[in-house]
Amino acid sequence: MDTPVHDIQQIFRHAVAAVHPANLMQQHVAVLPGTRNIRVADHTYALPAGGKVWILGAGKAAAAMAEELEKILSKHFPLQGLVVTKYGHALPLQQLLLLEAGHPVPDDNSVTATVKLLEIARQVQAGDLVFFLLSGGASALLADIPAGSTLREVQQLFEALLKSGADIREMNTVRKHLSSVKGGQLAQLIRPARLCTLILSDVVGDDLSVIGSGPTVADPSTFQDTLSILTQYHLQDQLPASLRQYLQQGAAGFIPETPKPGDADFSHVYNYLAGTNRIALEAAAAKAQALGYHPLFLSDTVTGDVHAVAAMLTEAAEHYRGPLPACLLAGGETTVKITGTGLGGRNQQLALEVAIAIAGDPRLTFLSGGTDGGDGPTNAAGAIVNASTIENAVRQQLDPNSFLRNNDAWHFFSKAGGLMITGPTQTNVMDLMILLIHPAPTKI
Repeated sequence: MDTPVHDIQQIFRHAVAAVHPANLMQQHVAVLPGTRNIRVADHTYALPAGGKVWILGAGKAAAAMAEELEKILSKHFPLQGLVVTKYGHALPLQQLLLLEAGHPVPDDNSVTATVKLLEIARQVQAGDLVFFLLSGGASALLADIPAGSTLREVQQLFEALLKSGADIREMNTVRKHLSSVKGGQLAQLIRPARLCTLILSDVVGDDLSVIGSGPTVADPSTFQDTLSILTQYHLQDQLPASLRQYLQQGAAGFIPETPKPGDADFSHVYNYLAGTNRIALEAAAAKAQALGYHPLFLSDTVTGDVHAVAAMLTEAAEHYRGPLPACLLAGGETTVKITGTGLGGRNQQLALEVAIAIAGDPRLTFLSGGTDGGDGPTNAAGAIVNASTIENAVRQQLDPNSFLRNNDAWHFFSKAGGLMITGPTQTNVMDLMILLIHPAPTKI
């Protein structure tokens, strides 16, 4: 295997391992010896006699988080609860019920799982302790249907949002206002029992009210914000009449708003950020250094259209004047406005943009990958590109720009080479972008 390609894969895998629940849960949760006290980071819960421990959760990493939490707590307390995860991400839990559902568009199982989770939440008593395990993907996996509408109508709106170019904050604002569980509403249901939410962030800036649509966090957004977002992205015509009427009634005050910061009592809630993109980037830097590279952080808050991000990354490589070999690191979540009919995801689209930009430059190797092991509706986490990527395409008479315009990066890389397939990683802290710079080959 080409050494830079091998190195960049090692760096990515090491970064992902650092934010796997097997590492994070053991670091942050413990039962104090000889007591009924559970420590979560700097917070300690004393469980009274008769108090029960419940575990609920939703997200791509929720099964792995639950599996690790069971290992920590089940020796000391009987556990009960329910966790919802994406198809293909299930793990064998010992005491908890695990359900799989649709992502990124909710399906019947999403609705069924949400109904079941709410039924369990209503059983919680005042002296109990509830853990809620939250990671990216929860916004689709936890789905309920507004009165007067259907699941298909909700799906149509979700599909339109995913193609619109809206960022995660905007999409989750809409999702929160079509739900009775998101936007802090789950926390209201569980009150007065104590609620500890352990969170893996898939949101740039780690805004707790946005991650997974914030089921246990007070929501600063409004119904009016939702209508404004739909207008901004020209989705009014794609909005089913029933959902339009529901949102308009909410904006007019006929449907209760989500609980707002300062207005609602969240004193029973402890929201703890356990895993972030920054943690993964720091692990990537450590691995890069161990492999002989000089790491340089560019940003852990990368956002925006993939075309602009590709230009930023290639410009950073062009202007780099530090020691070699170097490893430039960035993290975040790009957006793609889908206008074509192809197959791919934002990481593959970004990698294809970069491949075109660095064609013929033997110094550079680039990887863009989702830490969850998935990129759009494909089997790949992302792609790895270098100078030979476009050369391989040209030999096969492939036009990379045509694939790019058609949002068909998966088919491009499946032919030219470069797809990175990891399978589900059981974690999710957005995307990693890794750019290796080697010295230029010596001319003889």
